Amino acid sequence: MNLVQFLNFQNLDLLFVGITIAAIGILGFIVFLNNRKSITNKTFLLFSILTIAYGSFNYINYQVTDPGLILWFLRLTIFFATWHAFSFLQLANVFLEENHHFSKKYKFVLLPVVAIISLLTLTPFVFSGIDTIGVGGEASRARHEPGIAVFGALALFLVLGGIFFLARKTIRGKGLGKKQLQIVSAGTLITFAFLIAFNLVLPTTFKNVTLIPLAPIFFLPFILSTAYAILRYGLLDIKVIATEILTFVLAVVTLFEVVLAQDLKILIFRIVLFAAVLGFGILLIRSVRKEVEQREQLEVLTKKLKVANEELKRLDKAKSEFVSIASHQLRTPLTASKGYISLVLEGTYGALEEKFKKPLQKVYYSNERLIHLVNDLLSLSRIESGKMKLEREPVDISEIVQSVIEELQIKAEERGLKLILKKSVPASFRMLLDKEKIRNVILNLIDNAIRYTKKGSITTTIAKENNTIRLAVQDTGEGMTKEEIAKLFESFSRGQAGAKLSTEGAGLGLYIAKQFVQMHKGKIWATSEGKGKGSAFFIELPIATRPPG
Repeated sequence: MNLVQFLNFQNLDLLFVGITIAAIGILGFIVFLNNRKSITNKTFLLFSILTIAYGSFNYINYQVTDPGLILWFLRLTIFFATWHAFSFLQLANVFLEENHHFSKKYKFVLLPVVAIISLLTLTPFVFSGIDTIGVGGEASRARHEPGIAVFGALALFLVLGGIFFLARKTIRGKGLGKKQLQIVSAGTLITFAFLIAFNLVLPTTFKNVTLIPLAPIFFLPFILSTAYAILRYGLLDIKVIATEILTFVLAVVTLFEVVLAQDLKILIFRIVLFAAVLGFGILLIRSVRKEVEQREQLEVLTKKLKVANEELKRLDKAKSEFVSIASHQLRTPLTASKGYISLVLEGTYGALEEKFKKPLQKVYYSNERLIHLVNDLLSLSRIESGKMKLEREPVDISEIVQSVIEELQIKAEERGLKLILKKSVPASFRMLLDKEKIRNVILNLIDNAIRYTKKGSITTTIAKENNTIRLAVQDTGEGMTKEEIAKLFESFSRGQAGAKLSTEGAGLGLYIAKQFVQMHKGKIWATSEGKGKGSAFFIELPIATRPPG
């Protein structure tokens, strides 16, 4: 088919109308999917669908020759034209609004009137029959009844009302909203200029209805300008735009196949295929938009999470500084109290009556626990702020363990427990450690074992394994569940046995112990066969005989 044959092709108008309908349908759903909650977007979709319905029946009306069919397609055309004009009024009324409260007059007066008159257009009260059938560009003559004036008055009222709303909003608009309204107003003027020229002047003055079937094309300027105004700052993603273009191209290609069909069965098949491609394309656009929206939401959440994380870091730093300052301020008076109570108990200020010794000893032990807590808090704040440093020196770990056992011996004997030390390292073996920190770890483990063991013994084992020293503290105490072991080394965490057998401690000891061990590049862990079967804590430290680096 050459260009001349194509231009003279009898279905060329169908191709143009089909392309326009595909474009309007795609735009309508794109706008709706862009924000399904917006009354503006919902109304735009309604207007697009009614444009397609009105345009389709208007086109078909001029393609059939049966008088009965012409009459009914004519009635359906003005039926949809009624609702089309109404949707234009509503779109102009709610344009650029997310939500809109419709008045009682709108709901209970205008809407029922439009519904009644639209149903009236389907009756003989508007068109009662067809007198002559148009040929060669002539219009078919229908018998007009009084109802046509009612329809015309309503349609004119709705269209003028929509133009009034647009004009008022444009005048009152500011900034971006005013620019968007100006774009829509321009599209409206172009659309009505086309409608007046080709659907009014040409048929009435020159008796030529050739271009009336192309009504959907005349609405395209309004559709395009409105869609652009709504989506101007909401649909710039290249992936979505590419999907829309692909959908439109596929729809046009399938439509072109419909136009070229010569056989009725092939024509029906290709029409169904065209509708399926259009529907699939809309679903594809929806899917891509959803993916883009999810990605955008993820980016927003990531930014919010980043801000929240920075705020948490700031608050954590402030908390650590507060804990450090508060702990320093508390430790000084507590240390002074400990010293003076100790002097009183020793009789430095004179002989102490026996009845005062026991209460003062309780005060002394309570003060001692407070000092330990303050020291733990200080260690915690220094660890979290990164100010905790290792001060390595050559030490004998066996001597550290022995000194801890001697310090806790009396406490163990008071509870009827045995402290056992087993070691298999050379007497002169030394390694580079921060003596005070490792002593704090061992003291914490053995002290906990004494505190949570009712009877039996606590066995501490020191052994050299390859390039590591392994220290184990095993007791015959309450034991632990797997759940308790999993949370054992978290800050401010205490197992059920710990909370039950001892009210002392804040759950910081093992957390700090873990931090100290990890600072030495070592490992610490615990095992237990279950409740009532005791526990075992292990420390594994790499052997270092000279400073790293």
